[in-house]
Amino acid sequence: MARWLATDPDLLILDEPTRGIDIGAKAEIQKIVVELADKGMSCLFISSEMDEMQRVCSHMFVLRDKEVVAELMDNEINEATIMQIIAGEEGRA
Repeated sequence: MARWLATDPDLLILDEPTRGIDIGAKAEIQKIVVELADKGMSCLFISSEMDEMQRVCSHMFVLRDKEVVAELMDNEINEATIMQIIAGEEGRA
């Protein structure tokens, strides 16, 4: 990640950046991503871990069967809402 940040990118795409690493390193990466976003960098964070997405994201697209089925922002990003959308239930929480 440091190598990519050294290039001073406008957009940082992170696909499962914390898979297979220890919990301390995972927390540090999440902290760095949030700090970069707070400073104005665009960060695309892709993860299969819902709790991680809730900690890192302020804007989320939910996919079901490879289709975007919802766009969530800020306090809409919670496990109940996400699971309801993934399951295809009508009427979000």
